[in-house]
Amino acid sequence: MDHLKGIILIVTGSMLWGATGPLTEWLLQNTEMSVNFLLTVRLLIAGVGILLFLQIANKSIFNIWKSKYWIIQLVIYSIIGMLGIQYSFTTTIHKSNAVFATLLQFLGPIFIVGFTSLKLKQWPPRYQIIGILGTFVGLFLLLTNLKFNQLLVSNEAIVWGFILGITFAFYTLYPVRLMAEWGVLLVVGWSMFIGGILLGTGSVIWQSEDWSLLVDWKICLLLASLIFFSTIAFVMFLSSMKYISPVLTSVLSTVEPLTAMVISFIVFSTSFGGWQLVGIFFMLICVTWISVASEKAEKYKKS
Repeated sequence: MDHLKGIILIVTGSMLWGATGPLTEWLLQNTEMSVNFLLTVRLLIAGVGILLFLQIANKSIFNIWKSKYWIIQLVIYSIIGMLGIQYSFTTTIHKSNAVFATLLQFLGPIFIVGFTSLKLKQWPPRYQIIGILGTFVGLFLLLTNLKFNQLLVSNEAIVWGFILGITFAFYTLYPVRLMAEWGVLLVVGWSMFIGGILLGTGSVIWQSEDWSLLVDWKICLLLASLIFFSTIAFVMFLSSMKYISPVLTSVLSTVEPLTAMVISFIVFSTSFGGWQLVGIFFMLICVTWISVASEKAEKYKKS
């Protein structure tokens, strides 16, 4: 039963996160709303909402602040993990489109392999190297459609996309002990709140002219939907890890870029060249294969 619960959580969470990309793209393209304003409002409202829910449910939300060790862990995760992935994801969308951002985020397992190799001070196994090279071949096809004289997205979008992959890996690996100790909701709630406070303060959000955009009820409705979908998606993704293996999480996460592609095609009429589609398929296959092969290798070592 727990296995099925984990599958439902990751599939639903991936679909909701996939849907946030096109929603974000629409808001940034069709309004004057800035990335900083959008993210600050999104993080603060979601963070406060989760913490209020826990408080109403008689859960202690302040005990985590009584230990210096856990405070440091929470702040690091809030800045690099939560704020890092949210900012890089939204900026990548702003500089390219929702599908590209979602696919670059999907490269997270490659950065996890890189981090693990650096930690162990050894080259990754051959199957991981092959998978990584195959993924970059797919990425090359996505970026060029096999036209060697041009890139279909800007260099800035590519840089932010790789930052997104790195922050996604950190977001996945770092909070394991933190969430085991304090629970997914509490950590997500505080990290969103802290990230929102830091970004809002840094961008002097109270002086922003973007507040006037919220007079339009349609924009408010879209923003509210974005906040709801993204918050539920984050909680579901992280919660699923308690019930299913990382490899199954990786396989089922392919729903995320596919959801973004379908919605982007319907809303923006986003289309791809033939070689780009081959590249997308190749990326999904190779990243999934890295996860599958890695889990098999771990089981072989333990047996």
